[in-house]
Amino acid sequence: MIIRKRLTAGVCVLLATLAAGLGTALPAAADEPPTAASPKVELVLDVSGSMRTRDMDGESRISAAKQAFNDVLDAVPEEVELGIRTLGADYPGDDRKVGCKDTKQLYPVGPLDRTEAKTAVATLAPTGWTPIGPALLGAADDLKGGESTRRIVLITDGEDTCGPLDPCEVARDIAARGIHLVIDTLGLVPDAKIRQQLTCIAEATGGTYTAVQNTDELSGRVTQLVDRAAEPVVTPVATEGAGSCSAAPELKAGLYTDRQEIGKHRWYRVDVAPGQELRASVSVAADRAVADDYGVLLRAVTKYGREIVRGSESGTGRTDMISSGLRYPKAEEDDTEDGAAPAPETVCLQLSNSFSAAPSVKTTPGMPVELTIDLVDAPDDAADTAAFGLGRGWWLLGVMVLTGLIAGLLIGWISRWRVAVWRTN
Repeated sequence: MIIRKRLTAGVCVLLATLAAGLGTALPAAADEPPTAASPKVELVLDVSGSMRTRDMDGESRISAAKQAFNDVLDAVPEEVELGIRTLGADYPGDDRKVGCKDTKQLYPVGPLDRTEAKTAVATLAPTGWTPIGPALLGAADDLKGGESTRRIVLITDGEDTCGPLDPCEVARDIAARGIHLVIDTLGLVPDAKIRQQLTCIAEATGGTYTAVQNTDELSGRVTQLVDRAAEPVVTPVATEGAGSCSAAPELKAGLYTDRQEIGKHRWYRVDVAPGQELRASVSVAADRAVADDYGVLLRAVTKYGREIVRGSESGTGRTDMISSGLRYPKAEEDDTEDGAAPAPETVCLQLSNSFSAAPSVKTTPGMPVELTIDLVDAPDDAADTAAFGLGRGWWLLGVMVLTGLIAGLLIGWISRWRVAVWRTN
């Protein structure tokens, strides 16, 4: 009887201990942060008959696409769920109604088996039509569900051949669903109509259009877009630059979007405190037919009109985007006599462009602008580059003055020595 009582008491103690352990363990598990949903990407590849054309590094477009896909699949981050959809890959006939339904998911969106995905891509052969609109609708369905970031990357060499379903309207419809799905487009042919359609698709969802003409460009851009899906999403803030510094909007650190007409200036203002460094960069997208020679200029100017520093870039030939940037470190300053911190300096940023276009090209709305503002700690040896209103040119001017002074002294001394020698002889 005593043994039974002891066993019963031991069992009760053991159960109480387990219950206490579970009671303390459950709240700890509840405090763990929820795991973020994996970002999802679907690559949509055009496998229509025109992909047989051999104009990509001496190979066919489909061969270049397959090689690029192999590079991309090797570099996909582990946290990204990736799928592949094709269009025009199966039906070789002339029946438009059937050909415009020719889109299927080649590899399901989910954790990536690189070998299996590469094997599926290797079997593709250029076949049929170009149903871009239906393919985008199918891709949107493939990515539905969940709260993760979602991105479609469309690679094609032609326009949609399955009207009246306009792929641009399809993209607008996808954007209107509010599912935060971004469509990026890549064109393999530098054609104005293709460019216009793919740009429209991308802009409808906040994506980008890129023209690629070789395998390295294709694999590099697709890899970049897949990597971008794994990065935290930063939503640009719409702003509107002014025609003068005094009327310009005041910007904080962040990402901004605007529009700029060809040949017009845009002004923005940023307050830079002593001990901070302003880093500003701008990209202007040429979303319409422009002349071959172009440039962009970003200037930092004091509110009194003196230039501090500038960044510029120019180019020639066809382009989709041109970028430039600048850095301005503001040196530390001592506190004022009353102990207050020194006031920040208002820096005016002037954005200019030297694009030009034929009279038939619309100038409104302006070209898309993306402006990045960052304020970081200035380096320990930061100097005020606005000294004397000369910007960084002050150092060059000082070197030139010193060089001229030394050269003048040397020439004068040599001249006097030669005269003395002549008189002596």
